[in-house]
Amino acid sequence: MAGRPRSIDRNKVLDAAEALVMARGAGALSFDAVAKAAGITKGGVQYAFGSRDNLIRAMITRWGDAFDDEVAARAGTDPSPQGLIRAHLAATRDSNADDHSRSAVMMTALVQHPDQLSDTRDWYETRLAGLDLASSDDRKLALAFLAGEGAFLLKALGLLSVSELQWKALFEDLLAATAPGQSGVAPDED
Repeated sequence: MAGRPRSIDRNKVLDAAEALVMARGAGALSFDAVAKAAGITKGGVQYAFGSRDNLIRAMITRWGDAFDDEVAARAGTDPSPQGLIRAHLAATRDSNADDHSRSAVMMTALVQHPDQLSDTRDWYETRLAGLDLASSDDRKLALAFLAGEGAFLLKALGLLSVSELQWKALFEDLLAATAPGQSGVAPDED
């Protein structure tokens, strides 16, 4: 009686790949290393992903989908482009060190595989597509979004060092600036 073939837990493999890249860098990402970290065979990783590029793409997609789900949950009853950007800023404000590390890993993977930049470019274009940049309020949203993404990437790459309190204050100001008809920065709380 032949046994049923074991199925590969793709999330377990992706967890192992992500941990490997976070610990040793994107250059350490090989089917052998991922297989050892996940406790499966190299053939199992190959079967599940086909190629290293597919593995990287799956890591990026999983991280992006999880973030998009969080943004959608925060947007709740306001899934408008404006509501999504405000929710995006709030999710970024509440990000933690693991999110920053994960982002750095994904950015490193993207830089090493420029063919995968098109998906990320499309994601950014989609996020901004619903805004009317002829509208002052929508331009403020676009600027706040771009500033928030810049700050997130700088922090993720270790190029910006701010305390958690400062981080939250920056994003509170960005969110205050996105309120319709608002001029900008939230008042200081002394």
